Amino acid sequence: MADNYGRDGFMRFDAHYGREKNYEPNSFGGPAQTGEPLYGSLAGGPSGTYGWDHHEGDDFSQAGALYRLMSEDAKARLVDNIASGLAQVSKDDIIERSIASFRYADPDYGARAETAVKAHRR
Repeated sequence: MADNYGRDGFMRFDAHYGREKNYEPNSFGGPAQTGEPLYGSLAGGPSGTYGWDHHEGDDFSQAGALYRLMSEDAKARLVDNIASGLAQVSKDDIIERSIASFRYADPDYGARAETAVKAHRR
């Protein structure tokens, strides 16, 4: 994956990748996971790449639990804030994937987000 460091290891500030997407996964032909470690070990110190902790692999439970703790007013504000920005996205597949993520967190969250995005797009 492309990074912001030159061959000397120092941070670059010259916008060498311009407006290219620098995250993965993406829908724009940007970087893709290779399975190769991004960083090597440090001389004389415990550093390196470590295996994925599958106990921390759930990206949705915490978001859903937080959503369910919110008051109805807070839920409405959250969904409206998200939907107003998401409605401006030009690629429908990105909107659909985003709404799917909200559904994974909580079915009501996803349904409200989908309804609100449609309302904002009219």
